Amino acid sequence: MIKRGIFKANDIRGITEGPDPEWDASGAYAIGAASVDVLDLHSGAGALVVGRDMRVSGPLMVSAFIDGVLSRGVEVIDIGLSSTDQLWFASGWLDLPGAMFTASHNPAEYNGIKFCLAGAKPITSANLAEIAQRASAAEPTAAETPGKLIERDVLPAYADHLHSLVDLTGIRPLRVVVDAGNGMAGYTSPAVLNRDDLELIGLFTELDGSFPNHPPNPLEPENLRDAQAAVRDRAADLALVFDGDADRCFIIDERGTVVSPSIVTAMIATHELAREPGATVVCNKITSRIVPEVVQAAGGTIVITRVGHTFVKAAMAEYNAIFGGEHSAHYYFRDFWGADTGMLAALHVLAAVGHTDRPLSQLVARFDRYAASGEINSQVEDQQMIMERVATAFAGRGEQDRIDGLTISGPDWWVNVRPSNTEPLLRLNVEAANAETMEALRDETLGLIRA
Repeated sequence: MIKRGIFKANDIRGITEGPDPEWDASGAYAIGAASVDVLDLHSGAGALVVGRDMRVSGPLMVSAFIDGVLSRGVEVIDIGLSSTDQLWFASGWLDLPGAMFTASHNPAEYNGIKFCLAGAKPITSANLAEIAQRASAAEPTAAETPGKLIERDVLPAYADHLHSLVDLTGIRPLRVVVDAGNGMAGYTSPAVLNRDDLELIGLFTELDGSFPNHPPNPLEPENLRDAQAAVRDRAADLALVFDGDADRCFIIDERGTVVSPSIVTAMIATHELAREPGATVVCNKITSRIVPEVVQAAGGTIVITRVGHTFVKAAMAEYNAIFGGEHSAHYYFRDFWGADTGMLAALHVLAAVGHTDRPLSQLVARFDRYAASGEINSQVEDQQMIMERVATAFAGRGEQDRIDGLTISGPDWWVNVRPSNTEPLLRLNVEAANAETMEALRDETLGLIRA
């Protein structure tokens, strides 16, 4: 069973548990079989690398998906439990297409699939649409000889690769809170962060797809409070908070204050541009203006794209960008096949703090120039109608564009309203040079959205 709505702009995501599932094991089998043709696995790489996070439905859904691929005579490299960026690594390292079973930050009853081409290159929305069409059609003919299933542990190689990209030699001892949220960072962080100069304070590191402590979505402020309290209570230097599949990492400074992902993007971009002057950096439309300002001041080139890993990855490849960042704490690196990895971003922050005697709050203070609303979600019946209402209300007050939803840009402020790619929500982001302007624009726009 497959309901067409599980196919989103960037990935597959839908409910697998409860009385009204949106897809099940038979659907996973059909998607696996369909992906063979769409990813050109017969005449191309000839194999697919598959990983999964710790969600309760993962073993059943992955097994069915793999059976679908094997039925078409294609080899599968099963890397087992994995963070999403570990799957991207495996795709790049083995030069194979990949499929990662995860629903990222969604609640426990969800599961999904993120696909990539060989070298961790993104698939397109058209590829996903074709998988949807083929999976819903008649079952393809099975191969005379099924494919071979190979199990492979890539975690040590993943950790070694990350260590090769960031120099932590000689850092001062740091006390670091790691909130895994019962997600995959509980599996990957010991392999990557187990160092004598890092004292790790683990929160919710046990893998548990029911998420008994807090939801695996660090975009919601309440899901950061445990790490904030632990930083203060344990006098830690910083905290790293990961989402469920550990491809995103939020940073909390030594005071327990959340560091905006846009500021983290600006900080890492500064370091990367010092390493390669004149390089290109990618950010999405919702990222703070501080990022283009910092990149251009450092002599780099900025490219702005739509929100979503497929769009940012495509821009990373097209412009050979050295680094990219999103407001949602996705960070992309050329040296990581242009893919996103929260763990590598965490290593960059640890290196920056560890190679100075200044606290993190002081390191990021120079990037803190704007007041931001954060992402505010509203459930509405007609997303397009609401966006047109906002556009009309703001007519003549700023420049409007439709790169990603609706953006109105003033001299020292901007407002963006865009539909969610994965949920029936309208998302609002506002930024201004001061808190008063931001709050006024935020409240005005929310009034229009929720009227």
